[in-house]
Amino acid sequence: MADQAGRRRRPPPRSVQRPAERARRTDPARLAAYTVMRAVAEGAYANLELPKELRDKGIDGRDAGFTTELVYGATRMHGFYDKVIASAAARDVASIDDNVLDTLRLGAHQVLGMRVATHAAVDETVALARQVNGVGASGFVNAVMRRISERGRDEWLAVVAPEGMDAFAGAAIRTSHPEWIVRAMRAALIGHGAATAQTVGTELDALLASDNAPAKVTLVARPGLATVEELLGDGVEPALLARTAAVLDQGDPGAFRAVREGRAAVQDEGSQLVALALGAAAVGDKGEVAAPGGVAEAGVGGGGQAERWLDLCAGPGGKAGILAGLALESGASLVANEVSTHRTELIRRTLAPAVAKGARGQVVVRTGDGREIGQDEPGAYDRVLIDVPCTGLGALRRRPEARWRRSQSDVAGLATLQRDLLASGIDATRSGGVIGYATCSPHLAETRFVVSDVMKKRDDVDLVDARGLFVDVEGRQIPGLGEGPFVQLWPHRHGTDGMFFALLRKR
Repeated sequence: MADQAGRRRRPPPRSVQRPAERARRTDPARLAAYTVMRAVAEGAYANLELPKELRDKGIDGRDAGFTTELVYGATRMHGFYDKVIASAAARDVASIDDNVLDTLRLGAHQVLGMRVATHAAVDETVALARQVNGVGASGFVNAVMRRISERGRDEWLAVVAPEGMDAFAGAAIRTSHPEWIVRAMRAALIGHGAATAQTVGTELDALLASDNAPAKVTLVARPGLATVEELLGDGVEPALLARTAAVLDQGDPGAFRAVREGRAAVQDEGSQLVALALGAAAVGDKGEVAAPGGVAEAGVGGGGQAERWLDLCAGPGGKAGILAGLALESGASLVANEVSTHRTELIRRTLAPAVAKGARGQVVVRTGDGREIGQDEPGAYDRVLIDVPCTGLGALRRRPEARWRRSQSDVAGLATLQRDLLASGIDATRSGGVIGYATCSPHLAETRFVVSDVMKKRDDVDLVDARGLFVDVEGRQIPGLGEGPFVQLWPHRHGTDGMFFALLRKR
């Protein structure tokens, strides 16, 4: 048997069962994966939907791990798998029903991305199709799956992304990213000083590959409420960067008492570093950047009064959880603001332990438009964190569906909102106070360009080199942050989400 190029193809796997004897239903793990895939297609988030489905169906242990890999892998890689499916089916995927396409994506991932025996992957995918797509669709799925199984992953890559293809288009298929993201990441690597024209190819390959590698589960011990030592044990080790972080290699985060009580939580190490950096920045017109080991100035603001802090866009509350703990330790107060009522309730639950521990009014959660705070409360705060809504391109490894939900057209609208929020945050900051602008995206239009554009219109703020605020657990500056004054973290370099941080001081 040969393909059109004359190369000999492997014969399709033969099932030892006759068609009438093949399973009419698949196993619970694969059915759960399909159920989550369909929910994600309707707008759900995999990281929220998957745990609920596993609990509801009583799936745990190795089966839970299998389901997780199926969902995350098939979702991340469906750009590549869709090209394979289209070739195997000899038709565009747009002509395939969405529910059938999800079944085929799950099957393709088992054959090309997992260590599942080929005959089992084909038979179980056909059984899943028979169960959820119908008998008629199962025949089509069987034919496509048999064709997919005739080649290995590298062979399919040579078919769908052949040599000579446009470099960006080829990289998009190989790494299963939209092409606009590939281009944006290349520009970001050069723009943030992480690569040169000579090294950007290697850096880009590593960055895109990191988006497809499962991220480790990182816990945060919220300052003043829990300690890293409290979290350590079998399968948990201290993190190397954030002093508040521990890495969970295996197990359920909910098994920890501190997590159940809200004193600790799951949070990326990069997000922890951003909140810690703002807390450590020196307030006032002093030359130093930070006070060693914690909150600068011991929470004392202008006129010797206790500092007032503001988290302008606090939802869902992860960074606010750290800031609240730091505020409790230093005697400062924190206002956690969020425009969405639903997300405000999430923050309220996150900060409940800090609210219960602090003095009355020391930690306040409220709903409001961050764009209006600067006008309503001018010069009211000593520290302001502006963690703006963004494309989330720095967290693609944790959010498998995110790369397919965003488009290049989203960037302009978000950048306008980001500028408005930054301007409002500056207005809300007192003289000598500091503003931390953060995004979970390295996109230049959401990071450097936003800060530069806002500063061009103002003469009341200065940029501060923030690199000295990003230190590891030994107190040493983290390497590879960029040329300054901005900080850019990278998944492939630091093992964190791709957080950007700029520090400004009000004159």
